[in-house]
Amino acid sequence: MPGPKVPAADQTLAILSHLAAQRGPVPASTIAGALGLPRSTVYHLLGVMQERGFVVHLPEARRYGLGVAAFELSSGFSRQQPLSLLGRPLVATLVDRTGESAHLAVLHGRDVLYIVEERARRRPSLVTDVGVRLPAHLTASGRALLAALPFAQVRALYPDAAAFVARSDDVEATGPRTLKELRGVLDRVRADGFAVEDGEITAGFASVAVAVLDHAGWPAAGIASTFPRENVAPSDRAALAAEITRTATELSRRIRGATTLLPAR
Repeated sequence: MPGPKVPAADQTLAILSHLAAQRGPVPASTIAGALGLPRSTVYHLLGVMQERGFVVHLPEARRYGLGVAAFELSSGFSRQQPLSLLGRPLVATLVDRTGESAHLAVLHGRDVLYIVEERARRRPSLVTDVGVRLPAHLTASGRALLAALPFAQVRALYPDAAAFVARSDDVEATGPRTLKELRGVLDRVRADGFAVEDGEITAGFASVAVAVLDHAGWPAAGIASTFPRENVAPSDRAALAAEITRTATELSRRIRGATTLLPAR
């Protein structure tokens, strides 16, 4: 095979691929060593990618991680059908098992974008229709996805108070409004093994969600079940989460991802 005709492009893609395979931000020297590139070249390319939003620099930690633009590429791939085609029959089966509506969403910047929606019989329509975007920090799907990211990446997505937009509709809870509050919510998600939203999107409705992981353990999508609050008591949400985890694990397997596990509460 001939060598690359555009070395800089090949090196840029190699750096992005390397970052995508890591569980968190890494030093530039580590990238250079892993790829066999001169440090000066790596620093130059990282600087360009940082300007374009594909890379985030964490100066205190002296590390680099993927930026929002890289996630937009990822969710753009998701919108081009593979996840929705693979996930739709699994989400439909989840609805049959639980009797509650369910959906599949992907992270798009600070929002979640819904790509599959399956409504259970005799259940009301929801705002989470296909193509709808909602603030990730307010939804169960978004919280499951954010909790699967390194916190440095979450910090990059929510750099200040202005990032915490609130729903303008008549809802019962406002959700986290600061990075500290969001971190507390995500810590709870990791401890429980699933995310919950209750009255923060639609009054009287709650959701439980689990992340679908890709080959590197990064969140590829979130699967959630949404229900009238009285249908699922708080004490029964872990059991519902176990059903969602079955679906998330199977979708992870189909995309050659990591196994989704539900830790003990």
